[in-house]
Amino acid sequence: MEEGMVRVTPNREKAMSIMKMVRSTIEMTGEIDQYKYPSHVTKEYYEAIRELMSVILILDGYRTYGESAHVRLIRYMKINYQELTPQDIMLVEELREIRNRVAYDGFFVDVDFLERKKGRILDILTRLSAIAERRLHES
Repeated sequence: MEEGMVRVTPNREKAMSIMKMVRSTIEMTGEIDQYKYPSHVTKEYYEAIRELMSVILILDGYRTYGESAHVRLIRYMKINYQELTPQDIMLVEELREIRNRVAYDGFFVDVDFLERKKGRILDILTRLSAIAERRLHES
């Protein structure tokens, strides 16, 4: 097992609670004016993607921790879930980097970026939700 990952008992209740929060985040993001607040919308989309990946990880019996936890989470998905294409993984990585720049450097996302990527982001969210739902029913 990779450093920064630990085995945990799969926690169905926690996974369902996080999925409920993700649905709320996606709903809220849809109500934010993306032309006025593209940085916030982009950041929230990444957070929703990250949380869905965390749900899948929890249901698989793992947890990441420490520095680079998000990187390990994305790598785990890349290795274990081929429903995500290499292009999807690249976009998630790009969103992770943008989220960090927004959160720590005051970076402003150009609305054009969000307009170009939103369809793919929503597609990734849909596929991750489907994987999480499938894993919930398997556990």
